[in-house]
Amino acid sequence: MTTVDVVIPVYNEEHVLPNSIPTLRDFLSKNLSQQWKIVIADNASTDKTWEVVQSLSQKYPDVVGVHIDQKGRGRALRKTWLESKADIVSYMDVDLSTELEAFPKIIDAIDKEGYGVAIGSRLMRQSKVKRSFKRELTSRGYNFIIKAMFFNKWHDAQCGFKAVSKEAAQVLVPLIQNQEWFFDTELLLLAGRKGFRIKEVPVAWVEDPDTRVHVMKTIREDIGGLLRLRFRPIPKPK
Repeated sequence: MTTVDVVIPVYNEEHVLPNSIPTLRDFLSKNLSQQWKIVIADNASTDKTWEVVQSLSQKYPDVVGVHIDQKGRGRALRKTWLESKADIVSYMDVDLSTELEAFPKIIDAIDKEGYGVAIGSRLMRQSKVKRSFKRELTSRGYNFIIKAMFFNKWHDAQCGFKAVSKEAAQVLVPLIQNQEWFFDTELLLLAGRKGFRIKEVPVAWVEDPDTRVHVMKTIREDIGGLLRLRFRPIPKPK
């Protein structure tokens, strides 16, 4: 049976984990045909997140915790994905802001349709999104810039709802230089250059008012990353 690792990167999420993990487990047990495991990747939290992670991993045999000494979502995904033995690696945000009904679709796109990468999209016509005008404008503007620079066909680089085949992960992740928010965009652009097919699935998504994203810092990071990828060749794996 195909195996799937569902990675949940977290930073100071002690108040969210006790509710989101049982909800996610219940959904996966009822809706995912593949064999799955939840991996909670703690990015150097300063609250009691790691204690909560350890408690959850003791309570549920299909939940494991990984502690990382530095912050950065990309850093968490790099470690957990490259160390994974699963056939498919994936991740989603701990707040479960993306409706879970789309998750089996991105897993099946890899397992049954042969895609190398599958992503949720908040910007497709069929997507249903509730968020502030500022976040909507920022997201659409950023993805417009990507299309203008790279002529990619997918719509949404930043949705925290992605899955990658083991083969694609082993090829792409060592090439990714960014260890924070730009990791997602870099993954997709490198996947296109390396010839991996990308499946995009529309999702329902509700903005989390308690987001850890610092918009201006992320914008600067993203623009710098886009310029690096546009004008420099693909690096060799580290």
